[in-house]
Amino acid sequence: MMNAQTRSTALWVAYGAGGVAGMIRHRGDEYIVTMAGADAELGAYPTMEIAKNALHAHMAPGADWPTFREH
Repeated sequence: MMNAQTRSTALWVAYGAGGVAGMIRHRGDEYIVTMAGADAELGAYPTMEIAKNALHAHMAPGADWPTFREH
């Protein structure tokens, strides 16, 4: 049986100039990146900073750094 610690996730939404760019979920030891409108996760990363960089790298070329807000 999973405990509350195992099931819980934290969520950050990335906002760019055009609205929501994607999201990052923290589950266990991973940060999972999903781009807005995507059907699948982009990938799992070991730190939040690496996940933020991956999300930004998959935004439109020349996009400004997004604002990340925890939800």
